Amino acid sequence: MGIITISIDDDTERRFRAVARKKMGEGKGYLGKATTEALETWLVKQAQDEIAQDALSLLKTGYHLGTRKYPGRKDLYDRTASFD
Repeated sequence: MGIITISIDDDTERRFRAVARKKMGEGKGYLGKATTEALETWLVKQAQDEIAQDALSLLKTGYHLGTRKYPGRKDLYDRTASFD
């Protein structure tokens, strides 16, 4: 378990404590649990943003899917519909 000392503005602290108390209850460690959950959520969001940026950069480079070897489906399959 790590210990982090941070400084945040009073309004944010007051709101965070109120929401954490409401969600986690007033039991021992509620603030640590709420902070851990908030940090985990932030880390997941950052990872998703990074994945999205990587995907966008791949899209910008483009994909070469090859050339079309057959002009149409009829040329691809050696079948003809026969209605006798």
